[in-house]
Amino acid sequence: MERWVPLLEIFINSSCPETEASSWLQRSFNSNSPPISTSSFLSLLTNPSSPPHPKRFMHIQTLPNFVQARILSFLVYERERFCRRDLIKLARDLLSEGRELDFWVKKSADQLLDVLSGSGFDWISNLNLDSEEESAEDEFREMPDWLKDAAKSRDFVLPWLTILPDEISSRKPFGGVVEDDEDSESDAGKEKEECVDEVMGEAEVGDLKNVAMDPEVEKRADWLKARILKFEGASETVELANEVRQLCVESGVDSLAVLELVEPWKADDETASVMVTHLLHGGEDELGWPSHVLCSIVLPKMFFLTEPASRVLVSAIVEYCKVHQKASEYALLWPLIRKVDGINNPICDVISRIVRECLHPGHVSAFCQKLLSSELDAKNFICLPCYRCLIAGELVWTESLFYLMQNVLNHNVHLTQDAVDQLVQEACKSTNRFPRSLKFGNFLLCFINKCAPLLRSHKLLLIEAVEHTNTLVTKSILSKLASL
Repeated sequence: MERWVPLLEIFINSSCPETEASSWLQRSFNSNSPPISTSSFLSLLTNPSSPPHPKRFMHIQTLPNFVQARILSFLVYERERFCRRDLIKLARDLLSEGRELDFWVKKSADQLLDVLSGSGFDWISNLNLDSEEESAEDEFREMPDWLKDAAKSRDFVLPWLTILPDEISSRKPFGGVVEDDEDSESDAGKEKEECVDEVMGEAEVGDLKNVAMDPEVEKRADWLKARILKFEGASETVELANEVRQLCVESGVDSLAVLELVEPWKADDETASVMVTHLLHGGEDELGWPSHVLCSIVLPKMFFLTEPASRVLVSAIVEYCKVHQKASEYALLWPLIRKVDGINNPICDVISRIVRECLHPGHVSAFCQKLLSSELDAKNFICLPCYRCLIAGELVWTESLFYLMQNVLNHNVHLTQDAVDQLVQEACKSTNRFPRSLKFGNFLLCFINKCAPLLRSHKLLLIEAVEHTNTLVTKSILSKLASL
């Protein structure tokens, strides 16, 4: 137990638990102390809780939910170091306890079981949950086949590398590849790009002005537009939402073209919240109707938000985004953060709540990496054509955007090295613009606290930039940087 206390402390306190836990485990394997057994860690997690309970609990179930989810995510990341059969048993026991699990714990356990079950799911479809464990070979404790073959052969160029003499002639020096390999890699790259384009092509919105619209559809759209401008009660609004959706289905054209005629974003907040709540459905294509609802009702309202959004509307948005997370990214968060004149405090508050209550930290991390490292692409967002002019080609860094990034980091979101590098670059550029901004200063302090291991290469650059600021936290920031 004592050997694993530092690892458990990482899961409890770290802002980047998977990365730090992996580094700790690697250091433990490379240290001069007696070798540790990863099987003992799984035994610790699965041991019955103490004192005995009428209903059996594993030790992992006595930990806080967020710690359980972090441990399971770590096991997914480092699954090669653990016995596959034991991992499957742990995930299966968690999912078959017969009691309600925390959402993220269940999601992490499902992910662990998915990655370990491989591409074949016959054992699931046959409803024989024990067959996978019985038929799986315990490869974890056996020598890999390639090492067995290597031990039998004595024709290697170097005795510790499995490289045959014939393979040397087919390789270019210093890790190069032969031309045939280049062609195959090029083809593979093209196929990958085509695959991505095919998936993301659903998010593209064409020129809706040229869509041929039936006069009867236009007439009904005008009638619905007039009704939207006046709130007639919740029941009438529900009926109105049904009619809007029915018109989009029956029109035979892209629903965005119909919604652009209806202009649902002009409804007051109470009407909009009822419509969004009633249009909450699951099991639909995220880049289809759910995205169209957000970008036609919610996004235009957020673009022009200058004071705190009404509680009733924000509650409806949050509940919708919990169900449609992918739609919330492409049809709300991405275009909103790219607002041409930058986000303000009210917009920042809405985005922060969506990030905190609707999205998994891993989802937010991937979104931030894409947001910080890529240029604007029409495939990255869904928006009505009439509002595309409000979306900038690059991020506009305001105090509120830095405050949003601080909220993201405080949500225990792990940023990649690429994203951190880009954030450092933008922060250094902004010190001259916000030399006395406490919001900007608090972001820098939080950034250094949460991402210290990834900032060591930027230490001198950050010190030079922070010296241009003069806030209540400037000395604290310089002290933190000095200790990197």
